[in-house]
Amino acid sequence: MIVITGPTAVGKTAEAVRLARELGAEVVSCDSRQFYREMRIGVARPSDEELAAVPHHFIACRSVADPFNISTYEQEALQVIARLHERCDTVVAVGGSGLYIDALLHGVSAMPDPTPELRASLQQMPLEAKRQLLQRVDPDYYARVDLRNPVRLQRALEVYHMTGRPYSQVVADRKPAERPFSAEVRVMAMEPSQLRERIDRRVDKMLEEGLLEEVRSLMPSRHLPTLRTVGYSELFPVLDGTANLDDAVRAIKLNTWHYARKQITWMRRYR
Repeated sequence: MIVITGPTAVGKTAEAVRLARELGAEVVSCDSRQFYREMRIGVARPSDEELAAVPHHFIACRSVADPFNISTYEQEALQVIARLHERCDTVVAVGGSGLYIDALLHGVSAMPDPTPELRASLQQMPLEAKRQLLQRVDPDYYARVDLRNPVRLQRALEVYHMTGRPYSQVVADRKPAERPFSAEVRVMAMEPSQLRERIDRRVDKMLEEGLLEEVRSLMPSRHLPTLRTVGYSELFPVLDGTANLDDAVRAIKLNTWHYARKQITWMRRYR
């Protein structure tokens, strides 16, 4: 398995399609935002031409109301990869979601389930309070995690409270799962100034392609964790009439850049 990864907007999709065509392979997505049918423009889903060029798996395969958890993704993805290897020596995996890449390469470490009381208590904690607590108890994971993702913050804090150990240490101590394939990880990189320009241009293109209308169609589902993500959460207040579109677009560009920097930090482990 060849894994193509890197920060958002670096060109992973195009490279994965090129490589898959060259090898006669198929593509397995490990991008946690491209799983969902209702999200197309804001997650930079592969174009119709790219999807037609090579078969893709785990693209627009679920509803935002039916989110993947990492364990289920790992199980289903390994089944797909096994079937693909029956007819091709190589599978190309692509995505920028580090936890999902790790699930494919090493498996999901066993984590204790929280008590209902602990889960409820943490769920009532404001997002900023969760960030501050995580920064204090697990600065390593704080530096890598998407701080706008309440599900991942919640899980890290649950594990800390259940084990008394930072989530990052629990993950680091896991025993890697055996895989019936070898893996090569290729991390795409770009000069920061160039990457930031690409991010800004891509956000502008998303707006031109109808991102605001896509977000409008998702207003009834805005409470779902899958939609608390860059490119969507900034635009819901615009449609409420409580925020300015220009300010929201600037926020999307800045938050996407911050997310890309988190991805770059995470992906240093693969070099």
